Amino acid sequence: MTTAPAAGALKEPGAPAAVASGRRGPLAGGYPRYLAGKLGGAAVSLLAVLVTSFFLFRIVPGDPVKAMTHGMPTSAEQLATLRRQFGLDLPLWQQFTDYCGRALTGDLGVSYQFRAPVGELIAERLPATLLLTGTAVVLYSALGLWLGTRAAWRHGGPADKLHTGVALTLWSVPSFWLGLLLIIVFSVGMGPIPGLFPTGGMESGGESGLGYVLDVGHHLVLPVLTLVAVGYAQTLLVMRSSLLDEMGGDYLTTARAKGLRDDDVRRRHAVPNALLPTVTMVFINLGHVVAGSILVETVFSWPGLGGLFYQALSVPDLPLVQGLFVVFAGAMIVMNLLADLLYPVLDPRVGR
Repeated sequence: MTTAPAAGALKEPGAPAAVASGRRGPLAGGYPRYLAGKLGGAAVSLLAVLVTSFFLFRIVPGDPVKAMTHGMPTSAEQLATLRRQFGLDLPLWQQFTDYCGRALTGDLGVSYQFRAPVGELIAERLPATLLLTGTAVVLYSALGLWLGTRAAWRHGGPADKLHTGVALTLWSVPSFWLGLLLIIVFSVGMGPIPGLFPTGGMESGGESGLGYVLDVGHHLVLPVLTLVAVGYAQTLLVMRSSLLDEMGGDYLTTARAKGLRDDDVRRRHAVPNALLPTVTMVFINLGHVVAGSILVETVFSWPGLGGLFYQALSVPDLPLVQGLFVVFAGAMIVMNLLADLLYPVLDPRVGR
């Protein structure tokens, strides 16, 4: 009996998998129903995010109105005026319906502490987060896929044991703890190691042109290294596990029997069939590009969305934390949806 992967392995180089195996392409058959189901699921998830973002942060301890006064003497009338100004005196159900109505039109409200539209605050901090997490995601995805593939293909060997051991260790390390450790060693300096990098921030100031680019790159090293160390470990372990599941497939034996080199068998047959779980993780990581890393940005005082979320949560600045939560969760939902839509392209059996 010929398995589905074996059919893909018997096709001529460059031939579409669906044609070679006699299966219909991803845009035929049940794909429209599959597409409608995924889009519907994403819409329901976004609605659940709106509901969760409103009620979740209502249970956070603290009075946002009192926090805005910073402990200054304030009369009850002044506090009541502030609550009325921000709509906090309305019944909870009315606050919820007003919030949903504005959010569906793209209006995320006005920040309590910054007295500015939430959308503008997010747009202002977004480039810094994209620079930090985008750089890290590209680096650790490429590194994890490359090392995970080679560790699985030579599983049981010294290199596999070394890569797996290091990855398991780094995956278990809290990112904020690793960031603090890097600051102590490479920013403050320890023993013979001098302080080479800034302790935080995105720039030193006073630079322009190429000097500004180099300055930002200098500040970027330690936070990116922190994110890459933790992220590559997860990618490596998932890719290694997925590829090991494919190693015993008959279609790989068939490919070798046809005279293909071991590298070609791995690259053209084993790796494409092992990519589905890794593709999901890579797209989820792309969602994290928007969400950033709250702990790492806070540790390194990086002026991105993660640090802004921490500031908003400490008040609590309800419109800002709700808006950021919606943006973070929405990015994850969209990226997960794109991964689902890409599955039938990688494996025509999906969505039939």
